[in-house]
Amino acid sequence: MESISVLNVLFLVAIALLILVSGGILYLTTLEWRDRRRRDRDQKS
Repeated sequence: MESISVLNVLFLVAIALLILVSGGILYLTTLEWRDRRRRDRDQKS
């Protein structure tokens, strides 16, 4: 019974880390996309 709760905690920590890393990648990708769009716009004008 004890090992099931430990496995559940590890599973939840793994899911939380996956969400955190995925969110960070999405955030950085969005920033890079906006920056590239701004640079392209500045070069045209």
